[in-house]
Amino acid sequence: MQQNDNYEQLVDQITDMVLAKLSGEEYCPTFCHADVQRIVDAGAERIGIVLGETATAHDWASLIDHTLLKPEASESDIKKLCAEAVQFGFASVCVNPAWVKKAAGFLKGSGVPVCTVIGFPLGATLPDVKAFEARRAIFNGATEVDMVINIGALKSGDDCTVEDDIRAVVEAAHENHVLCKVIIETALLSDDEKVRACIASQNAGADFVKTSTGFAKGGATVNDVALMRHTVGKALGVKASGGVKGIDDARAMFEAGATRIGASVGVKIAQEASGMKVDAPTSGY
Repeated sequence: MQQNDNYEQLVDQITDMVLAKLSGEEYCPTFCHADVQRIVDAGAERIGIVLGETATAHDWASLIDHTLLKPEASESDIKKLCAEAVQFGFASVCVNPAWVKKAAGFLKGSGVPVCTVIGFPLGATLPDVKAFEARRAIFNGATEVDMVINIGALKSGDDCTVEDDIRAVVEAAHENHVLCKVIIETALLSDDEKVRACIASQNAGADFVKTSTGFAKGGATVNDVALMRHTVGKALGVKASGGVKGIDDARAMFEAGATRIGASVGVKIAQEASGMKVDAPTSGY
């Protein structure tokens, strides 16, 4: 009970710091960005804190990873993505590893983090290769990594291999104070497999579990998000990714327990939240 009380107190303290930052006030710099992000993102309380009835477009944007993972994305596309992230205040930009260094340069001084993907999109890369990929991306400027699990091992019942695979990337991330999100690719899994993937992620020390790559046959669903939140409780964040088309989808995901959204339509969501005219999205997976 004492541990739970301490956790709740810590969440309250960090929430005060985050709200102070959003309002432009000074806040205590005791924690680095990744420490604050890791603790605040872990658990459904953040939804109630940030997304109340008076939530603004900026509030919504602050929970969205503005994503562009198309293989044909050009440097001008990445530059536009970064400019949009700064304009709307997105939680991060999420780009392929080859674009991390450029994105970090475009975002320098903006406070917007760079997120990248590891072992993407199949998850079939060896654990030491995934760990190296993560370290190299972090060296180039990534401050969040979203890694894909070994889906085949999970479906073969080899949960130990899955957990070791995740842990290799988690350790590479955490030794550099970087968040690690674990993509379990829910569209390819049974409910039992989704639960086992979440447990393996939690055992390996991940910060988030994430629904989808956006490249499989389906993306995030409300039922999947609810199941993942039920499985990890308050211990991890839950990221809904793939298939989020607008503010209504985003709200449904958050109500189901998501604490982060991965979407190529972040601008549309922010515009809908503010009542602005919505233009057709130009970026994507």
